[in-house]
Amino acid sequence: MRFPLFAAAFLFASIPTRAQSNYEIQVYASDLVPPGVTMTELHSNFTVDGFKTKIDGVLPDNHAEHETLEITHGFDEWFETGFYVFTSIQNGTWYYVGSHIRPRIAVPEKYHLPVGLSLSTEFGWVRPNLSADTWTWEIRPIVDKKIEKWYLCFNPAIEKSFRGPEQPRGYEFSPNFKFSYDVTKRVAAGIEYYGALGPITGFDALRDQQQQIFPNVDVDFGKNWEFNFGVGAGVTQATERLLVKAILGYRFNYKGQ
Repeated sequence: MRFPLFAAAFLFASIPTRAQSNYEIQVYASDLVPPGVTMTELHSNFTVDGFKTKIDGVLPDNHAEHETLEITHGFDEWFETGFYVFTSIQNGTWYYVGSHIRPRIAVPEKYHLPVGLSLSTEFGWVRPNLSADTWTWEIRPIVDKKIEKWYLCFNPAIEKSFRGPEQPRGYEFSPNFKFSYDVTKRVAAGIEYYGALGPITGFDALRDQQQQIFPNVDVDFGKNWEFNFGVGAGVTQATERLLVKAILGYRFNYKGQ
């Protein structure tokens, strides 16, 4: 009973994502890609109703299609590394946007903690006409729990811009969370929430925060596959109004595990 109250509190607290930042819309689970396995994911996000004018020199994202390739390799039970290639299709032009690298550590299941725990950090560059902040860093703690048919996950991320208009604001709090329910053995339906509250020293006013809520579905096509689909709505004036996202992933196993 505590989790719905916890989730509701965050829904009213809200958060923002900056224009043209919807390249990878995902709440991270705590588990890693197994050792010797490479996960390849395609993140496809379409902005149905977004910003129609430039913001801080960034191109408007209304009707923009963002395609992101993510490749993650598991090195051992404690460590994996992911690499992203961001692209955007707008007005008939396909842009290379930039790239990030994301090392992550986790506590293996063999330690039988009451919750799943991992820690991700992500750093990289993007083009200034597609994101106002070009060099950014993120640290993302990940806590999750499976309770019978329910799945609960919380990502209290901290973000920092090293070049761009957000740089003077310091470290910003961008929590994400997810809860889902196993409708069948292969289908889970749930809600994901994404936001950016503002600097940790003092949150933004509600109208300046960005919040996105995504009803979504996860489908199990087999042990090597990953599929997620959601339709998201922005609930503040600083957020895109309507987005559609899909994630399709496949694990390449080089050790026959």
